[in-house]
Amino acid sequence: MTSNLTTVSYIGAAMLFILSLGGLANPETARRGNLLGMVGMTVAVLATILGPRVSSGGIPYIVGALVVGGAVGIVAARRVQMTQMPELVALMHSLVGMAACLVGFASYVDTSVHFTGSEKAIHEVEIYIGILIGAVTFAGSIIAFGKLSGKVGGKPLLLPARHWLNLAALLVVIVSGRAFLHAGSIQDGMPPLLVMTAISLLFGMHMVMAIGGADMPVVVSMLNSYSGWAAAATGFMLGNDLLIVIGALVGSSGAILSYIMCRAMNRNFINVIAGGFGTASGAPAAGGGGAQPAGEVVSVNSAETAELLRDAKSVIIVPGYGMAVAQAQHTVYELTSVLREKGVDVRFAIHPVAGRMPGHMNVLLAEAKVPYNIVLEMDEINADFAEADVSMVIGANDIVNPAAQEDPASPIAGMPVLEVWKAKTSIVMKRSMASGYAGVENPLFYRDNNRMLFGDAKAMLREIFAALKA
Repeated sequence: MTSNLTTVSYIGAAMLFILSLGGLANPETARRGNLLGMVGMTVAVLATILGPRVSSGGIPYIVGALVVGGAVGIVAARRVQMTQMPELVALMHSLVGMAACLVGFASYVDTSVHFTGSEKAIHEVEIYIGILIGAVTFAGSIIAFGKLSGKVGGKPLLLPARHWLNLAALLVVIVSGRAFLHAGSIQDGMPPLLVMTAISLLFGMHMVMAIGGADMPVVVSMLNSYSGWAAAATGFMLGNDLLIVIGALVGSSGAILSYIMCRAMNRNFINVIAGGFGTASGAPAAGGGGAQPAGEVVSVNSAETAELLRDAKSVIIVPGYGMAVAQAQHTVYELTSVLREKGVDVRFAIHPVAGRMPGHMNVLLAEAKVPYNIVLEMDEINADFAEADVSMVIGANDIVNPAAQEDPASPIAGMPVLEVWKAKTSIVMKRSMASGYAGVENPLFYRDNNRMLFGDAKAMLREIFAALKA
């Protein structure tokens, strides 16, 4: 009876997770999607704890672990700023990878369950693959956390003959796998398993270190996919059907998101893994190339910007990572409200790779209570820039670079961008003339119809807001 109830609970939890993913597909239903996911996870955990596979003596330890983990999660949720969400997500991915590794080793040394023949071989393959994926996810996520938090430079680390090194590592993993599967005992199988784990950790570090800063949004979604497959592998090792389903959902959705992100940057997945695109801010772009911008930069102050906005009938705002760093999303909402009160049509244009993780700008604007119906994706609004009176770029750079369309020699040539320069007047808010995260100069700054507003985004927006109110 208990086993049947656990199975029914798992089916219900799986349905809730699927509905949760559906809810997360739209900002208006994202809160509901999160709630459904939380309810599903609660059902799954309770069904597992109260199920037949957990003894009554182990429940206190599990409850203690849940309390500790929950407390850490609550503290992190309260202390971490919205601008730090990308690195927090990367850190969470690393924990999934670490869990897969620990479960794999625990399953291998567990002598309470005996497998023979083909079952033994299948179980050991599950362990080997689970630890491999987990180790790559763990190490790669730690490096991604370092890059996103600024503790590790954004410039790609391109080792000599790095592809040959990766190939050699793959061959060692295959040879170690063969030795592991033919081991006669745990003592004999542990050395090749440890060798594979060490190589997988090094490969995860090398893989993400070789990826440039401009590709970090893709890396976050890629690691999300890896963490899902690591969870699925853990489910196979434990014989837990729900964990397999959850892992497959996360892994497949992360893979699809990675594909969408790559398309948004006009790159394929292999190019991202190969690394080399994107450098630390202000450094020359990898591969060089591209014409040098020419023209004169025209700067404006906050009062002049307020006058341009006051006279406009249509304004399109393009948020970028600079808005997140300045924590200016609430001031942006206040500015939007006063402009709409004056009859100005204000909309937001969101590029798929704006920020440091997928949906970064959407999350910030939603937090600031910006109406969902005026926040539009690139494909929905790009054609409207030509009819806008003012396009206002807040802390974005690469995603509004016209060189992507006009300069075949540019490192970002072919990348879909927001065509802000087609508006009657474009205003770019930046602290300086430094190049973006991809390290590519932006000719938009030198256009005749462009104006540069230098300074901290939040401070400048407050001045603009005050001028408009006056």
